[in-house]
Amino acid sequence: MLVAVLPVLSILLFGSLSALAQDRLPPIPADTLSPEQKAASEAFLAARKTPVFGPFVPLLRSPELMTNASNMGLHLRYRSVLPLRLSEFIILITAREWTQQLEWHIHAPIALKAGLDPAIVAAIREGRRPDAMGPEETLVYAFSTELHHNKAVSDTTYARAVQTFGEQGAIEMAGINGYYTLLAMSMNMAQTALPDGAAPQLPPLIR
Repeated sequence: MLVAVLPVLSILLFGSLSALAQDRLPPIPADTLSPEQKAASEAFLAARKTPVFGPFVPLLRSPELMTNASNMGLHLRYRSVLPLRLSEFIILITAREWTQQLEWHIHAPIALKAGLDPAIVAAIREGRRPDAMGPEETLVYAFSTELHHNKAVSDTTYARAVQTFGEQGAIEMAGINGYYTLLAMSMNMAQTALPDGAAPQLPPLIR
């Protein structure tokens, strides 16, 4: 009975602690932006048609870093050779590795809309390998988890990645994993808050 109750208690405790965490780097009031921050915010709005949001809020403390990160993100999200469902799959794997609640909150719906199997999304959320994946999802999962866990990609997995997606696809898979790790690390450091009323969706990751 105790073994069955512990995971539930951990999720409840985690959710309450997440809700109480103080956002260390919240949005900067518009009237206190430095000239560099204001210029970066305006460039962000022009490029993305939306004000600075999510991971870019803490990054705005370093305006040039934020601008460069945003530009890299635009390429990896919208100009990658990888299909959107696979790039979003990588993002979910990364969000799960770092238990990054906002990253998951933003990208889980996008992944589902892009056609990623809901069973795959549920498995990643629970911290386990999905039971049934197509050949491309299997490859992306192996490539990404090898990078996160082994800090390298095996010769076999690399060869399959190049055969399937080309050298550009292989480097962009690594880039997506790395880019969203940067965002996850930044938001975890900053304790970036979820939108008002949103509950954390990721339970603690137990290996």
